[in-house]
Amino acid sequence: MLLNKIGKLFLRSLFVLLLIAVGFTDVAEAQRGVFPSLGGSRSGTSGFQFLKINVDARSSGLAASNVADVADGSALYFNPALAVQADQSQVYLAHTAYFTDISLNYASYIHKFNTIALGGSLMYLDSGEMEETDETNPLGTGRIFRTTHLAAGASLSHQLSELFSYGLSAKYIEERIEEVHAQSVVFDIGFFYRVGDTGLRFAIGLNNFGMDATPYGETIRPSYEGDIVEDEFEDTSPPTMFLIGAAYDAYEDDNFKLLLTGQLSNPSDNAERFSVGSELTYIERFMLRVGYEFGVDEAILPSAGVGFVLPVLDNSLGIDYGYSTRNRLGNIHRLAVKFNL
Repeated sequence: MLLNKIGKLFLRSLFVLLLIAVGFTDVAEAQRGVFPSLGGSRSGTSGFQFLKINVDARSSGLAASNVADVADGSALYFNPALAVQADQSQVYLAHTAYFTDISLNYASYIHKFNTIALGGSLMYLDSGEMEETDETNPLGTGRIFRTTHLAAGASLSHQLSELFSYGLSAKYIEERIEEVHAQSVVFDIGFFYRVGDTGLRFAIGLNNFGMDATPYGETIRPSYEGDIVEDEFEDTSPPTMFLIGAAYDAYEDDNFKLLLTGQLSNPSDNAERFSVGSELTYIERFMLRVGYEFGVDEAILPSAGVGFVLPVLDNSLGIDYGYSTRNRLGNIHRLAVKFNL
């Protein structure tokens, strides 16, 4: 009986995911007139690329399709409007084992005051030590350098009614590559709407919208004519991202709950991509997740993940793991821990 129920849930999820995919394809075509695709002309032209790396293990398992269903500490990264939708105040910690031993760490805290939530977040990426190479020394010049990236933010989320909330984040961002520094301030703004008791909800977000940064410092480049000191750099802009997503509670009984998610992402420096995901929850304690990204050449295989909720004293501890892969670059592992207060 249990296997039959899981099979029916799986077939239902496939059907609804197809409906969501068709609907978002129509939205993607319609929104191009308002938010034109810049992928062909501006690919790779923005700085602060670390802001685009997914920090959340749950979202990774859903292929980054859950901007409309982020009711935990990761809301401060995806959509601050959902921070107030969290059940309780929460401490959130996440680690991403990125490509070539690069590590990305994220921490946030949400404090709820009835219909208002305040939050703070910190995102830090460290490349580790790397050996410099150039056209004359492909095996290394013997010079060691590293790059670090930081984003520190403060957020406000307000629930106007049981159906609607909005949120705003302000973030200080910084990059350091060798002795060259770049700093700026960016903003995230998000909106969330619940369609009554239908189980359907929508979210819209505009992330990393802010001022260009002027890098400063100097770096030395070897050449056949001797070392060259470079100390003049072009301004760099943050990678602004427009997000629109939907989430739907497709099925629920005493033991099982099936969630379907879909999201359209339109970055200012690349082509649009569309992702879908599904999460199956058993007795509110164990979660299985799967998702797929369309429009990402390297995303050949689906993403997957698991989650656990453990009772701790009078509160709960959540543990999430997410796995995704890129065809040539390799696998990405994410782990997140969240503690409700």
